[in-house]
Amino acid sequence: MAETKKDKQFFSIGRIFFLLIVIPLSLMAFLIANGIFKVGDTARERATTVLDLKSQEEIKIRAINTAEEVANFLRERENDVLVASILPGSEAAYKAFVDQKKRNLWVKDKDGKIQKVAAPLYSEMSLIDRSGNEIVRIVNGAVAGKNQLRNVAAPGGTTYKSEDYFSKAVGLGKGDVYVSHVNGWYVTKQEFEKGKRFAGVVRFATPIFDKGGLSGVVVLSLDYRHLAAFTDHVVPTQADYVYEADASTGNYAYMVDNKGFIISHPNDYHIAGLNPDGTAVQPLTKDTAEALTKEGKEVLNLNQLGFMDAGLAEVAKEAAAGKAGLKNYKFAGRDKFVAYAPIKYFSKAYPEPAGFGWIGMGVDIGKFQEMATATAEKINKEVKGWTSTIVIIIIASVILLFGISALLARGISRSLEAEVPAGAEAAKEDLYDDEEDK
Repeated sequence: MAETKKDKQFFSIGRIFFLLIVIPLSLMAFLIANGIFKVGDTARERATTVLDLKSQEEIKIRAINTAEEVANFLRERENDVLVASILPGSEAAYKAFVDQKKRNLWVKDKDGKIQKVAAPLYSEMSLIDRSGNEIVRIVNGAVAGKNQLRNVAAPGGTTYKSEDYFSKAVGLGKGDVYVSHVNGWYVTKQEFEKGKRFAGVVRFATPIFDKGGLSGVVVLSLDYRHLAAFTDHVVPTQADYVYEADASTGNYAYMVDNKGFIISHPNDYHIAGLNPDGTAVQPLTKDTAEALTKEGKEVLNLNQLGFMDAGLAEVAKEAAAGKAGLKNYKFAGRDKFVAYAPIKYFSKAYPEPAGFGWIGMGVDIGKFQEMATATAEKINKEVKGWTSTIVIIIIASVILLFGISALLARGISRSLEAEVPAGAEAAKEDLYDDEEDK
């Protein structure tokens, strides 16, 4: 009888420990596992959602915001040249002005390390007399010697042998600014693949006057990298910026000028550039595409790419009309999506409604879906791995805690047994027996 009571006591205590420890632990583990399942399902759903309407609108808003940033940036540069026009025409004053005008750029050092540095906005600044002779010239932060000064009245005397910023500026009134198109030497596909990148300038020029009338022109030459930075680091479908977007993914941003030429693109051989003699590299057309591509020359003008897909020309036409929008089209047999927005910076060289040009943000839908599917599969594998780990932990924890609870229950049972004096149970039984005899 005593043994039966001890066993019952033991099992009762064991049940209590089981209820208080093992069941709550199992429930908590179940909730954690269920949470991981839900997070995994949500992540997979988001990864495989291919540019739904909400996503497209978000990319369009990003294109509009980027276009506004570029327009504001250009207006700031216009203000800079107007300020420069009232500076003393000395080397010291011009050098100090250039030295203080800086903006952050991402650059790669000799060891391949990417870092952000404060780089001068202007690669050149010059004061030119009314005959076209440079009086003061700052190049890459250094004062140019007398033997480096030129006459830029004729395009052949300019850096890129075809620039007309002097003649354009001398015809302006006080307070007006001439803004050139992007000028730079063309980078072929072969050169790009070897690591060469497009470099160039955008000229901001304004006339200056004295009591006798026109006395000359002040020119600020914006380092092209600061303009390209607005799109070079953007991947439309992600918030984070990258050092260089990968055009092979079809997921990148680009910039187009008011003539339809690409002026910023992950593949620099698509950017409009100049031949060594100063002539413009011909853009791809239906008649020239095959021959130029073989030469590694693939300048793109969106106004002339209707032969590849009519949608491209339609986008360029809409953007040139000052409209923002979305469009799906096919390019080289692949489904593409683009959000576009006009850069609303206007001047005599960039009249309304086209303004400076427009921003495009494109996504190759097929490639995006492939990457999304791969991401979803990776997430699924990780979820399965975590699930297996949790199941093992739960089983091990239940076994361990059940053993611990059994030991604790046995210990408590022995403690309770030890508290009962020897012979107490027998005496209790004798007492009941005596009462019955009476």
